[in-house]
Formats: sequence, C-alpha cells, structure tokens
Amino acid sequence: MTPELAVEVLRRTLIETFWLGAPLLAIGFVAGIVVSFVQIITSIQDTAFGAVPRLVAFLVGLLLLMPWMFKSASAFTISILGDLGRYAH
Repeated sequence: MTPELAVEVLRRTLIETFWLGAPLLAIGFVAGIVVSFVQIITSIQDTAFGAVPRLVAFLVGLLLLMPWMFKSASAFTISILGDLGRYAH
C-alpha cells in the first residue's frame, strides 16, 4: 500500500466517522441549549435536571438514527473491503 493510498483510506474513514457522529452531536447540542434555557428561565440549578434530559434526547436520537448509521457504516465497510485487492500492493 502506498502512502498516498493509506492517507486516502484514513481520510475517507475520518469523513465517514464525522458524518456518522454529527447528527448525534447536533442532537446533544440542541438538547443542551434547550435545557440550559429552561434552567435560566426557571432558576433551577440542579445538575440532575440538566443531565437527564440531555441523556434522554441523546438516547432517543441514537435509537432513531441507528438504522441509518448501521446502513452507512456497513456500506462504507463493504466499499473498503471490496477494494481489498487494490490495497495489497
């Protein structure tokens, strides 16, 4: 495997990882902003009040996005392993 090919595989892997993680990070970000806004409005500073809704939003997002994430990761893995002969040089 040439260095350029190794860099290309690593680049594709990092981009795929970014696109798989970005929706969950966005859900966590939005949930954090909403919870923080509610805490500011109600003056509730309990840490459990902030953590539990964020975790619930993250888990719901994970459950809803899991089929898409699995299909995307599987397609990427198949594309990498399908070109395995190309990497054997």
